[in-house]
Amino acid sequence: MRKTMLIAAALMTLLAAMPAMADNDRLDRKGDRIENRLDRRGDRADTRLDRRGDRANRVLDRRSDRAESLGREGLSNHLNRKGNRIERRLERRGDRIERRLDRKGKRIDRRLDRRSHRR
Repeated sequence: MRKTMLIAAALMTLLAAMPAMADNDRLDRKGDRIENRLDRRGDRADTRLDRRGDRANRVLDRRSDRAESLGREGLSNHLNRKGNRIERRLERRGDRIERRLDRKGKRIDRRLDRRSHRR
């Protein structure tokens, strides 16, 4: 009788824990999907900013080369510095976007963790 009661108690404990474990797995999968989506969004933003910077560099490089061939060294140097400033600004912008998306992902992960621990 005692053995039967012990087995029944163990089964009840296991059965009670199963829905909570299933909920945790579901929330973990949801967190992973959200994280992947945010990563893709960050990658798209980086690609877009890289293309924008490359386009600006090509235009400024052509103008700089033309100014140099005409003997206008000062203008050529100015255009090169301008290209460098644009590049740095776009890099900072990309870094801000990445940090914002990382913060958003961490906030969502914490919220999902709290929900899974509550049950």
